[in-house]
Amino acid sequence: MKKIWDKYSYAILLIFLSCTLAFILSIRFNSNVQEKFITITVSEGDSLWHLSNQYSDKHTYSNNEFISWVKQHNKIDEDRIYPGEEIIIPVTYESGAVTEYASAAGE
Repeated sequence: MKKIWDKYSYAILLIFLSCTLAFILSIRFNSNVQEKFITITVSEGDSLWHLSNQYSDKHTYSNNEFISWVKQHNKIDEDRIYPGEEIIIPVTYESGAVTEYASAAGE
C-alpha cells in the first residue's frame, strides 16, 4: 500500500480534491436554482394545466413535465391546487423584476 501511495499520491489527491470541489459547487449552484423561479398565488379557477399553458412562453417543459415539476417541488400529492395557495413554478423571472410574487390571474 505504501508503494502505491508513494507512486500515485499526487493523482489520488488530485482526484479527491476534484471530487470535493465538484460536490461543493453542485451544492452551491443547486441552492440558487430555486431563486430563478417565481412564486405565484393560485387564483380561483386555476389548475396546474392552466398554469402550464399560461406560462408556456416562459418555460421549456411540456405540460406534463411542468405539472410533474410543480407537484414534486411543492409537495402536492393531488392534481388539485386551491385558491390562495402559494406555489413555486419553473418560470425564470427576468432580472430587475420588482416583485417575487405574481398573481396567476394578473399575468
